[in-house]
Amino acid sequence: MKYIGQFCIIALFSLLGEILHALIPFPIPAAIYGLVLLFLALLLGILKPEQVQDTCDFLVVLLSLLFVAPLVGLADNISVLASNALPIALILVFGTAATFAVSGGTVQLLLNAKKRRQAK
Repeated sequence: MKYIGQFCIIALFSLLGEILHALIPFPIPAAIYGLVLLFLALLLGILKPEQVQDTCDFLVVLLSLLFVAPLVGLADNISVLASNALPIALILVFGTAATFAVSGGTVQLLLNAKKRRQAK
């Protein structure tokens, strides 16, 4: 029963994201709105991490299954991928490098800010 309640909380934030997506004219996916709302609820203490922790852990374990359908779709279009292999490879390499750089820079900024707060 605990998992059902936690899943309902997550589904509620997903529904709120869908509502915001319908109301706000920006090209942002509804899932992003829902995740931002869930993050804000956790950050502001409206929702405690313990209230969704078990279901979130379960969903993360199942996450790899969600990639099976897109991979089958890629396998169906292997000729298109092969003809565009170089641009795809470049995008993957530079996109990964950019993600690493931004993520690393963000972590460094957060760690430095934490050290400054602790030093005060």
